[in-house]
Amino acid sequence: MLEPKKVLAVLEDLFFTVKINESAKRAGLSITFVKSEHDALEQAKLHPALIIMDMNFAGVDPLNLIRKLKADEHTKRINLLGYLSHIQGQLKLQAQQAGCDMVLARSAFSQNLPQILKRHSSS
Repeated sequence: MLEPKKVLAVLEDLFFTVKINESAKRAGLSITFVKSEHDALEQAKLHPALIIMDMNFAGVDPLNLIRKLKADEHTKRINLLGYLSHIQGQLKLQAQQAGCDMVLARSAFSQNLPQILKRHSSS
């Protein structure tokens, strides 16, 4: 039997942790949550199908982490999805410039999470 595809999540918000965990299980994905840049970089080397990042997570510098992931030959092709408050237009632009593949408002992320994870479980 094939091993389930992995998703890496960089956040500590309990609401989103539970939501992502439940959606990942339904999509047949295994999920790893990390709370430090070092752990995120180490786990990214295991080639997850997707990395989800809370752009407001104070435990890491999300923009710096995106740049490091996109600069590394082993992790630059991994899809990065960031989410943030809908009023943070400047941060959204900075995340896209740093290399984040998709940046969504929290509400859109929350609403579309099942479809996003389903798409990455089959890719």
